[in-house]
This record gives sequence, C-alpha cells and structure tokens, in this order.
Amino acid sequence: MILERTTIIPAPLPRVFDFFAQPENLARITPPSARFRIVAGPARRLREGDRIDYALRVFGLPFRWASRIEAWREGELFADVQERGPYKAWRHTHSYRAVAEGTEMHDRVEYELPFGILGRLIAGRLVARELEKIFDYRTQAMIHLLSRI
Repeated sequence: MILERTTIIPAPLPRVFDFFAQPENLARITPPSARFRIVAGPARRLREGDRIDYALRVFGLPFRWASRIEAWREGELFADVQERGPYKAWRHTHSYRAVAEGTEMHDRVEYELPFGILGRLIAGRLVARELEKIFDYRTQAMIHLLSRI
C-alpha cells in the first residue's frame, strides 16, 4: 500500500530540512493521542544509518517501533524503514525542494500490513484512513511550527 502527500511549507528549504533532521521534532508533529516518545536515538542531527526507538499507541494499543535512516541526502531527502513495529513493512521517503512559496515536501510511505490479504481486507481501509488523519495533523503542525521559526 502507498500513501503520498505533498505539502508546501512557507519556510526556506534549509530551515525545513534542519527541522526534520532533529529527531525530537517528530514528537512535535505527531498527534497527542499517539502518546509518541523517543526511547533511544541520537542526541544530534540525524544521518544515514541512525536508529531510533519509539514508544507510541496505534488505535489505543501500545507499540514499540524501531526505525533506521536508510538513505540521507542533505537538504534533499531521507528515508526511514521500520526494523520493528506494527507493520509487516514500512518505508517512508521524505523529499524536499525549494519553491517560490517556500519548501515543497513530498512524503511517500510504502507499507504492508501484517497477515497478508487477510490484514488488508480487515484493516486496510481503517489503517489508510488513520494514516491520512495523522498526515493531516502533521501538515498543520509543520506549517504552524515552521512558518514561525
């Protein structure tokens, strides 16, 4: 399954990319209902190969999630992959480019639910809707936070 989202953030590209390079900022753009917190990770800007462990709630259930920064091109893109978590597979590519209005950020999430076709039939639409809600929240939070910095 694939989720794609393009957002225009009214802030310059270096500021936007730097915001996302700081792991602690992920909590600032995650809905409070997820009770998201970083359990372990670098206390510096991210770079390729970094691993971050999170605790969060998905549909009210507690999960641990471990992700690794699989790709990093400064000021252009980075990708994280789930090493442990609620999905069978998860790869999130964040790409950035300067535009007249500020920065265009494109998210592409490729994910697979557990339990194969049964997982897709039972939970596919529910998970897709929940991810859309999370990304809606992130969009508003990013615009609010980054246009003020």
